[in-house]
Amino acid sequence: MDTGHGRAELLRDADRRAAWMLLLDGIPQSHVDLDDPGYLEFEYVRRLGHIIDVTAPEGQPLRVLHLGAGALTLVRYVAATRPGSRQVAVEVDEALWRFVKLRLPLRTGGGPGGRIRVHIGDARAVLDRVPAGSFDIIVADVFAGGRTPAHLTSVEFAAAARRALRDSGVFAANVADGAPLAHARAQVATARAVFPHAYLIADAAVLRGRRFGNLVLAASPVELPADALTRRAASDPMPGRVVHGQDLARFASGAKLVTDATARPSPAPPPGAFASLPGLDLGERVFSGGGRSGRRWFLRVFEVAAHPGTRAWP
Repeated sequence: MDTGHGRAELLRDADRRAAWMLLLDGIPQSHVDLDDPGYLEFEYVRRLGHIIDVTAPEGQPLRVLHLGAGALTLVRYVAATRPGSRQVAVEVDEALWRFVKLRLPLRTGGGPGGRIRVHIGDARAVLDRVPAGSFDIIVADVFAGGRTPAHLTSVEFAAAARRALRDSGVFAANVADGAPLAHARAQVATARAVFPHAYLIADAAVLRGRRFGNLVLAASPVELPADALTRRAASDPMPGRVVHGQDLARFASGAKLVTDATARPSPAPPPGAFASLPGLDLGERVFSGGGRSGRRWFLRVFEVAAHPGTRAWP
């Protein structure tokens, strides 16, 4: 369906009975397993999950703000791993949210999974209205046309996130970049200007500028358990490195802070950087690939009419 912000399609995961991938304009955007919300398919999403895991003792409920809802993958993950959490997800594309709500429903039932609310609007505008000290974690994963909007990359944006966090809160962001990693370095420098402690998690090839990819940035007023984070990243199916302390200071050395006045969208991914399935027709087909040998996906495209209604879920 055309949401007004792009064409949304669903691929059914042939290897997992109740799992689906959401595509926007042919680019994989989210993966969810309705039967196993604790399963995280995408590499960078698992790293965001690692950050959530080490933020507080296992099972402790959290207050989480998700800037960028997609298919609500991390919302489902938090509800499953930290019952009783209170979460808010912000999505600018109302038609996309209704598409996801209808085809990939949450199964918390309003019970032990906690309370989940979805707000339709611009991520920065919603963040600016959040009362101070409201959240334990803020996750920023917002892309438009494969790029993070400029107003979500500045020091003013980071300061707004800091204001909305509790004193021990964590800000985590998905940063997409490639050689020479100028955008990632500037994002680290910008976060470090607001938060005393910062951490960067990425595949070694991305950190060395050998390929375009996702780097996960975490920042907090307090130290995170770097050893635990490092162990989780290293034991991932796609092992990642955690850079922090003086190593991260060297990584960001010389990078200029990004302000609202100087902000630009993140770099556009080069052709072929992410798997793309353009020009798909209505119906159902089988595809192999998905970035891994032997992986198969079934395409099923749904048409959904957008209409007014409640914006709370459930």
